[in-house]
Order: sequence, then C-alpha cells, then structure tokens
Amino acid sequence: MLKLKPIAFCCLALLSSFVILLTSGILSVSLESFRVAAQPPASLTELLQQSWTTYRQRFIQADGRVIDWENGARSTSEGQAYAMLRSVLADDPATFDLTFTWAENNLRRHNLDPPNGIDLDRLWAWKWGQTPEGSWAILDQNFASDADLDAITALILANRRWQRSDYLELAQHKLQDFWNLATFAVPAQNNRSPRRYLLPGQIAAFQPTPNQIILNPSYFAPYAFRLFAQVDPTHDWLSLVDSSYMILATSTQLSKVGLPSDWVMVNLDTSAFQSPPVRSQLRSTYSFDAFRVWWRISLDAIWFQEPRALTFLEQQLSYLQSLWQANQAIPARINLRGAATARYEATAQYAMLYPAFQLVNPTIAHEIYQQKLLTSYRDGVWDNDSAYYVQNLAWFGLFPADRFNLQTATFAP
Repeated sequence: MLKLKPIAFCCLALLSSFVILLTSGILSVSLESFRVAAQPPASLTELLQQSWTTYRQRFIQADGRVIDWENGARSTSEGQAYAMLRSVLADDPATFDLTFTWAENNLRRHNLDPPNGIDLDRLWAWKWGQTPEGSWAILDQNFASDADLDAITALILANRRWQRSDYLELAQHKLQDFWNLATFAVPAQNNRSPRRYLLPGQIAAFQPTPNQIILNPSYFAPYAFRLFAQVDPTHDWLSLVDSSYMILATSTQLSKVGLPSDWVMVNLDTSAFQSPPVRSQLRSTYSFDAFRVWWRISLDAIWFQEPRALTFLEQQLSYLQSLWQANQAIPARINLRGAATARYEATAQYAMLYPAFQLVNPTIAHEIYQQKLLTSYRDGVWDNDSAYYVQNLAWFGLFPADRFNLQTATFAP
C-alpha cells in the first residue's frame, strides 16, 4: 500500500505511549512498516496526478531541462521525450512546450567539422551535461532512436490534443530524418523478402561487421510506427511493425526461458540472432532495457488490437508468470540460461509488467499493483527522489491506456 506523509504526533504524551507500547512488544511493527501501512491516494487518477506534479518539481527545471540526478545531473533526449509524452497524456501543454523547447534549443545535432553550427538533421543528441572544463553542452552527438521515436509520437499526439499544427509539421519533418538515419534496409536475398529494421542509433555505432547489426528490442514500438504511417504516407512505416514482431519472436529464442534481451545482434545474411561481441559492452540479458518491451507491445494490443501482440505476451510472459506464482517476486536481471543474476527486484520491471499482465492474467496484475507498485510509492515518488528512470516507467505502466483515445488524444474519465 502507499505511504502517506510522515505522521505528526501532536502531543508528547501520545508519543511516549507509542514508544512504551513499541518497546514493550505490544506493538511489534517498526516505524518504517507503520509508514508503509498508510493509505494510498483514493484513486489511480489521483496517484498519477500526484506523481506527475512531484516529478515536475523534482526533475524538471524552470527552463524545461529534465535532470537525471543519478548520473551527474545530466540530461538526455530520452528524458526530454518522456516528459513530452507524459505531458500529453496528463494534458499539460505548458510543461510540454517547456521540455520540447529546451530539447530543440540544446540537443539539435550540429556539424562540428568545421564547427559552423549548421544542423546535421532534426534528431537530438542523446547526452547533454557538464564537460571536464566545467561548461554545459552536448557530450555525445549520437542520437538514440527510442528517444526521437517517443518525441515524434508526443508531437503527433500534442497536435491532436491541443490543435497545434506546428507540432504536426515538425513531427513530419523529423520523420524524414528518422527514416533515413534510424532505419536500415536489408535487400531481398536467398528467397527472403526485403526487410527494414529500426536501428538504436547511427549505423556506424551498431554495425560491428558489414553483415551484422546490433538491435535493441525495447526500442520497437509498433503503435508508434502506425501513428507515423497516418501522418507520413511517403514511407512504409508499417514494414517496421512487421520486422519488430519478427525480431521479437525470433530473438527471444536466444533465451532458454523465452525472455527479450537488452541487446541482440542479427546476421544479415542468415537472419540468425546471437549475443553482441564482448568488446561492444552490450549484453544479451533480460534487464532494465528489456523491461520496456512489455509496455510497448501492450500498447499495440490495447490501441490497435494487434493479435501478434497478445500472442507474444501470452507466450513470452510464461516464465515470469511462473516465477511470480512461486515466489511473489521476480529478479531484476535474468541471463540467457534463465538464471537470476541479481538478488534484488525492480519497481521499473513491475511497472512495465503491469499492463502486460492486465491483458493476459489480471489476477497477477492486481497482485503486482498491490504488493509492489503501491508499497514502493510515497509522496509522489517511487523508490527514491533521485530515481529518474523508475518514475517514468512506473507512470507509463500505470497509465490506463485503454481509456485514452488516440484519435483525439484525450483521456476518458
């Protein structure tokens, strides 16, 4: 259950009585467990509103910069995109404009050789922070395609919700660069049809050899590709829907228990999947990136009634379902052999599992909500007030997408 604000004891006598009862063993609970047992907000709507207000105060500067306190107070394109997407879902146009404008002003990729300031494209550099010299600037010019994907999705929805044609026009411009730089075409060969894959970033960073590319399954967002197709008919965005489901179904075979991985590598000649090379420092393991697969595929099932989405969730959740039923707990990291490589759990994982289990096993979804998501929440924050990542994943996982109208981008009460 949720924790309320600290209890104020109004008189010394009451406090003394409580201490006597506690130390005498009549009350066996600790102060911490007493706080955990406090009542949650009256509704999920109130919880989402409270956590969004707290997030704005703690993680978003007055100028719109989203701060990752756990990583040197840096900012990322992911953080700005998450804030934009949450702003649309929360009907907060002011925060949307602030976070979007900051990103446009500070994350646009510029030509550095020579340093003439000309934009390379309309995508965003993924990392911004303090340089060794003490100034604040872009630290890595590469883009992260999941962030640009989420930002473009947010722009499309913002146009629908607030009738901002300028947002739609910019989304359409960004889609041209996104198609050219963040997708990769594999020509037809060996009786296979041509395919197009979503890349994690610039091809040079994710192509260790000419016939291999490294992919991140948690970036695949079929619902977003469908939205892109609605506003940009000049490109075959639906081909990315098909390749996403193909990769998800095939790459999970790397895991003996059928789980998605943070990173996978595909051989372009054979279409076979394997772990990335050790030198890349990217791992095929089920962990904090892969958690997002459940949420993204759930959205496609909810918003577009995609049968492949429901099939994927039913099949690939089976191992985690068995773990939960046996232990009422799921470890935060699981290797390809199905062995836990972490003794701790992750609120972020439970949040991403919540909408998925709502679709395939509502009983488990309810148990996760009561036992894991409410108990880790207090005063608008999950886990702790520096945990930027979990705040976003928890909010997205709990948002009732089935009550959100994609065509009007409005939330039905």
